[in-house]
Parts: sequence; C-alpha cells; structure tokens
Amino acid sequence: MTNFQFRRASGIGLAGLLLAGSSLALAQTTGAPAAPPQPAAAKPKPSWPPEGPTPRTADGKPDLTGNWAPNAIRENVDLAGVLAAAGTPIPMLPEAAKIHQERHDNLSKGDPESYCLPPGVPRMSTTPYPWTIVQTPQLIVIVYEGGAHIWRKIFMDGRPHDPKVEYTWLGDSIGHWEGDTLVVETVGQNDISWLDEGGTPHSADMKVTERIRL
Repeated sequence: MTNFQFRRASGIGLAGLLLAGSSLALAQTTGAPAAPPQPAAAKPKPSWPPEGPTPRTADGKPDLTGNWAPNAIRENVDLAGVLAAAGTPIPMLPEAAKIHQERHDNLSKGDPESYCLPPGVPRMSTTPYPWTIVQTPQLIVIVYEGGAHIWRKIFMDGRPHDPKVEYTWLGDSIGHWEGDTLVVETVGQNDISWLDEGGTPHSADMKVTERIRL
C-alpha cells in the first residue's frame, strides 16, 4: 500500500514538472520574462532521535514513562538468525536443536503467539505493537497493546526473586539501575513460549537479562 501511494505521488510530481517545463518553453517563445527562481524549502528536522537532555524523574533517574514503539521485528521473527549473523550464535543442546529444526520445517506451525498467547520475555518487547511504560521508584509497569494485551510488573524495591515463583508466561522480573541503564532480570517463565517465530526453544530454567537505556 505504501509503495502504491508513493508511486502515485511521484507520478503527480512528474506530471507537474513536465507541465511547468512546457509553460516555461512557451513563455520563452513569446518573449515573456522568466519567473525568478524560488528558494528551496527548508528540510524539516527529523523527529527521531529527539533533541535535548534526557528526561529525568524527581530522583534523577532517566524517565521511561510514555508510549514506545519497538523496532525489532527481525529479532521477533528470527532471533537465532540475527544473533548468528552478528557472530554470536545461540549454543543449543542436541535436543533443543532438534526442536528448533522441527519447528522451522513445519513453518512455525504451533507458535503460541499465533494463538494470541503471551510471547514471553524478551519476545514480548519485540512484537510490532506499541507499549506504554509507567515508572515509579518502587515499580515499573509495561502495558502491551499487542501480544495478548497484557501487562508486566518490574519490581524496583530491592526485593530478590520470589523463591516460590510459579512458572508463568512472563515470569518474575526485578530491576535496578546501573548509572542511567535499567537492568531487568527475569526468571520463572514456563517453557511453552518461543523466543522467536522461527521456533527457538528455551527451558523453564532460562534467566533473561535486559538492559534498557535512553
């Protein structure tokens, strides 16, 4: 749809250019003075990345509160391939490699996300849908628009992981600040979710560490 609209716009622009050239040629043959050249329009400034200092909360931490749009569709579709291309392939045990190959051969049939089940962490944050962060000193909440429309809690009050954590789709997340970087550690996820559409598996013992920085 975007390409079609772009071509339509380009076609109109080209027609206008040819028409302007024809008018100019006619004016020259009739001896009329040519119109003075117009100054080029100033190029608008890109909206990303935003300018200015990093927004901060009252306690001086970077303020992540707001709406965010992920830009990680390649990782969502083929995390294993992206990491392999970067020179850091995922080391898989033989059983995991077998599961991954079977899912690949089946064209990802059975991907839990295709049934609107939660994608898990970190895939939850690579789905191509926006999400909202609500930040407080003691708790950060992420509300996801896509991927099952759920929310995630990141506890920032210094607590350890719950030793009685029950395995869930998003697990148990605790966070802390390292300078201006938010570090989040998640454990306690079930082994049903896939790390990507390609079917990269994981066990219930998986521990995910995320580093978020403005």
